[in-house]
Amino acid sequence: MIRLTQLHLPVSSEGQDKEEERRALRKKTASLLGIPEERIKMLQILRRSIDARKKPRLFYSYSLAVSCGKEEKLLRRHAGDNRISAYHPQRYLLPDPIAGRRVSGRAEEKPVIIGSGPAGIFAAYLLALAGLQPLVIERGKTVDERMADVEAFWRTGRLDPSSNVQFGEGGAGTFSDGKLNTQVRDSLGRNRFVLETLAACGAPQEILIDAKPHIGTDILVLVMRNLRQKIIDLGGSFRFQTRMTRPLIREGRIEGLYFRKGSSSDREEEFLPCSRLVLAIGHSARDSFETLYNEQVPMEAKPFALGFRVEHPQKMIDDSQYGKTSRPPVPASYKLARSLPGRRGVYSFCMCPGGYVVNASSETGRLAVNGMSYANRGSANANSAIVLTVGKREFDMRDPLAGMAYQREMEKRAYALGQGSIPQQLWGDYLVNRPSSSYGSFASCARGDCRLTNLRGFLSEDMEADLIDAMSFFGKKISGFDDENAILSAVESRTSSPVRILRGENFQSKIKGLYPCGEGAGYAGGITSAAMDGLKVAEAIIREYADTVT
Repeated sequence: MIRLTQLHLPVSSEGQDKEEERRALRKKTASLLGIPEERIKMLQILRRSIDARKKPRLFYSYSLAVSCGKEEKLLRRHAGDNRISAYHPQRYLLPDPIAGRRVSGRAEEKPVIIGSGPAGIFAAYLLALAGLQPLVIERGKTVDERMADVEAFWRTGRLDPSSNVQFGEGGAGTFSDGKLNTQVRDSLGRNRFVLETLAACGAPQEILIDAKPHIGTDILVLVMRNLRQKIIDLGGSFRFQTRMTRPLIREGRIEGLYFRKGSSSDREEEFLPCSRLVLAIGHSARDSFETLYNEQVPMEAKPFALGFRVEHPQKMIDDSQYGKTSRPPVPASYKLARSLPGRRGVYSFCMCPGGYVVNASSETGRLAVNGMSYANRGSANANSAIVLTVGKREFDMRDPLAGMAYQREMEKRAYALGQGSIPQQLWGDYLVNRPSSSYGSFASCARGDCRLTNLRGFLSEDMEADLIDAMSFFGKKISGFDDENAILSAVESRTSSPVRILRGENFQSKIKGLYPCGEGAGYAGGITSAAMDGLKVAEAIIREYADTVT
């Protein structure tokens, strides 16, 4: 097969008709290769992105796989054209030693996974495909029940510490922008496998070709429900509203775990034997970090980033990125960074086109925000976190839990500033250290109550100076970014885990049979990278099982 790149079609204001798109691509393919159209046997879109370099004229840029016969001859003829090359499809393969075979029915032989976020659910799926009948334990509720709890929290302010934006089926990624792009290098097809699995479970097929694939919270609910059923059909099982209280470790290896059903600490502790335990606990499982630390599971503090959510009108972002076009194909996004010698890095994180700022709290008396969007990205505003790196200047890196304590303190202060609601301030008021009393030219698009206040002094003086410098710099990149009406919301503190649970090349902790996994363990940074890490851990477990299968 042949790979073609940099093929362009104009973006239509009426939207992209699929049949018309394919006809136009066949014509362009034939012209580029110098062959008649009827010779093209197969044409597959591999990737599609928006090219706005000639804005407001917008184009789709394509990468294609083509089968047309006599391909080696064509490749020789076009050897000097970097748009034309050989194409070798990338396929993800199950590890050979165990695929299609099953283990004994003994409970301790079945791997147990703590957490049903992207890392945990994809580890479970691969283990189930391999016939290992995994058990997934999740402190929160099923995704449908969780959705109801989160909506109730945003409406009433009453928090369920076990079922919220952070905890429950799907993990924190369910209530996010649902972006599926990743910067993780992938030569084995794991990324493609993740996307194909999500598409098979109800995600839009466009995620397989779009350069910036996106699902949205409303669709993720369906996807997670369907993926859970796939795992059950393959012999896996789930226990929701079940929280690990402590692992049982003897002579340097895992032998089981103690757990409680429900959220009450008064419930009797129960025991489950297991010899392989995957810790896909997520970046907000603070009680689990404390428990593991007390059990002497090796871990360390790690730097992370903290700051504010910043909102702008989506049209302002569209006009800046696309030019003043009447109907952009998708809401525009951005990625910004500012780095100066001797100063903190400041950058945008989890940018949400057409999204909402959400109260993402998971602990009583503490408040954190995140960004979320639905599938249509139909909100009037864009938002992203503008965050600064924090580490040794804020907490003692020698203490594995010091970063977590710093997070908690900042979230406690945010809760107090907003009196339980999301504390907000206009950028112009922030600059002059003046409390905001009303919104300016646009209002916040938020889920959960908001309260205007003064966020000046919330960050340290040097952080404030770096933030002010960066916002001015970003205003030169995107016109209006530092407008006085931009809305700040505090505090964006869950950008990544403040802890890394150490593991070796075999993906195990020094505690044999214990597998730290995903974003919470410090090995991923988003839905797709966490899912891929889940696959890596599952592969390691499958290799370990190879000598014990029957």
